[in-house]
Amino acid sequence: MAHDAAHDAPGQHSAGDPALYPADRVARAQQAARAAGLDALLVSPGPDLRYLTGYEALPLERLTCLVAPAEGAPFLVVPLLEQPAAEASPVGALDIEIVPWRETEDPYALVASRLPRGLGRVGLDNHMFAEKVLAFRDALPGTEQALAGQVIGELRIRKSAAEVAALLEAAEAIDKVHSAVEEWLRPGRTEREVGRDIADAITAAGHATVDFVIVASGPNGASPHAEVSDRVIREGEPVVVDIGGTMPSGYCSDSTRNYCVGRPPARYESLYEVLLAAQKEQCDAVGPGVTAEALDAVGRDLIAEAGYGDYFVHRTGHGIGLETHEEPYIVAGSSRPLEPGMAFSIEPGIYLPGEFGARIEDIAVCTADGGERLNLTSRELRILAG
Repeated sequence: MAHDAAHDAPGQHSAGDPALYPADRVARAQQAARAAGLDALLVSPGPDLRYLTGYEALPLERLTCLVAPAEGAPFLVVPLLEQPAAEASPVGALDIEIVPWRETEDPYALVASRLPRGLGRVGLDNHMFAEKVLAFRDALPGTEQALAGQVIGELRIRKSAAEVAALLEAAEAIDKVHSAVEEWLRPGRTEREVGRDIADAITAAGHATVDFVIVASGPNGASPHAEVSDRVIREGEPVVVDIGGTMPSGYCSDSTRNYCVGRPPARYESLYEVLLAAQKEQCDAVGPGVTAEALDAVGRDLIAEAGYGDYFVHRTGHGIGLETHEEPYIVAGSSRPLEPGMAFSIEPGIYLPGEFGARIEDIAVCTADGGERLNLTSRELRILAG
């Protein structure tokens, strides 16, 4: 989808940046598909297609699909009316044939006709619409369908230097917004009013889109994914502000900070000290070889020891890149060791139903010898003047 050209300021990454979207990704995916026993990858509009080609295709009911056989040349099937957009996208600079189809044609039969007969197993992108999955099942009878994420996700999970730079750019942009929250957050305003100002600031800071704005005051802060409401913010109430967007590069931001207009309840301040210590210890513990579940346990154990274990109700974090939530997930039960280039959130939270909640969230990247925190605004509770 097109974005405001004004966001492509000097120094910003864009979807056409060859360092961010190198031309060899489809070939690497084909090689990985062969190794995984897949005869082809079928990738419809979404983050996988953008990762492989740089093309942010519209997710229409009409089929757009990158077809990457394990052996042979890849091609992109597009509706005829989308052909100009596909040719103008980064796909136009890649060695990928663009195959248009007309309204009266069956695009699934078209894909099947260009693939070898008797395919054993194909990988479909994890976000493909069910109607398209079933249509491919009919067009490729006897062919087993699997998730392409097992292949493409393993490529996406380790960020390149250019991807880390794009995530840092996104983090710096969202940090600018958090640095200005005190301009809008004050007693007497509603969460929705504050949220509207924050959303405007997210785009003004360079994001192409606003993905989410959480302004959760008082008891609403005890709901981790609270929607903004018409609740009036009162003096002395803690407020959780969790915000994020997508940059013109396609890479995402996500950061949570906590505010209070006036002095918060003493119990909240005590709770916040525990949470801050846990989040800092988790950030310091990032490094290659540390498992996702071990990193989760670092903060969870500290929070539990303070008596708040039952109130930390979600995983520690999620991977981030072309999606706000992707692998790796920092959660109990995941024995995946961290590797250099993996990027993820560290966001422990404590939520007391009916009272208030708090969450501190930074994006971190595993490096060769430790970790790097990308969000650098203060993690301390920000007490604002009324």
